[in-house]
Amino acid sequence: MNPSDTITHAFRLKPGQDLRKEIEAFVHKENILAGWIISCVGSLIQTNLRFANQPDGTGSKGHFEIVLLTGTIGTSGSHLHMSVSDSLGRTIGGHLLNGNLVYTTAEIVIGESKSLVFSREKDGTTAWEELQVKKK
Repeated sequence: MNPSDTITHAFRLKPGQDLRKEIEAFVHKENILAGWIISCVGSLIQTNLRFANQPDGTGSKGHFEIVLLTGTIGTSGSHLHMSVSDSLGRTIGGHLLNGNLVYTTAEIVIGESKSLVFSREKDGTTAWEELQVKKK
């Protein structure tokens, strides 16, 4: 990928906003076809993560620091994982679902490729719609 094909976006979420819903809304507003999370720092008052090989999410209420948010995003879907730590520093992570509510802020930086398109399709390797990368 050529660095000149890359655009950087940055925005901030405020208290009470849903982390995943707002990221997806931004992706659609900006028509990002192939993007990734560069950075996200902030805090949450409620989490909802799906842990490995579990069918449903697990929610928690309290005060959490976002330790890491990573993943691929695009208008055809996203795949995001997040780690958070509680007030004692215990850290947990999983698949980001709706229902992760901002406590004070979430500062998000997204990279976007103008030469690629991400899609999510079943390709026979798993039962899930997996990332497919295509050149424009």
